[in-house]
Amino acid sequence: QVQLVESGGGLVQVGGSLRLSCAASGRTFSMYAMGWFRQAPGKGREFVAAISWGGSRTSYADSVKGRFTISRDNAKNTVYLQMNSLKPEDTAVYYCAAASKNILESRWTAYDYWGQGTQVTVSS
Repeated sequence: QVQLVESGGGLVQVGGSLRLSCAASGRTFSMYAMGWFRQAPGKGREFVAAISWGGSRTSYADSVKGRFTISRDNAKNTVYLQMNSLKPEDTAVYYCAAASKNILESRWTAYDYWGQGTQVTVSS
């Protein structure tokens, strides 16, 4: 069992930055690939980024490539999402997720554990 708690969301202006954190507890954090997803009102859950166990491999949705960076600190059991050049269409609830397989998955069904989400609102 893995418990995930996101933090760092908030209200930011267009072009601004935020860093989301996801703290994990429970089983060995380093044995899980981690992902970030988001869900805007009235829309489905959308893949944002993923990172492998050791952090050497990452994957991004085209919509955030070049603006967002996923990273992890296994010593702190934490995964991060640095979001720069934010746009109104980035407004959503952001979720972190853990997958027991060391693969970079964009399908939300591949993830075993989920956090409760943190709201990101980008105002114009």
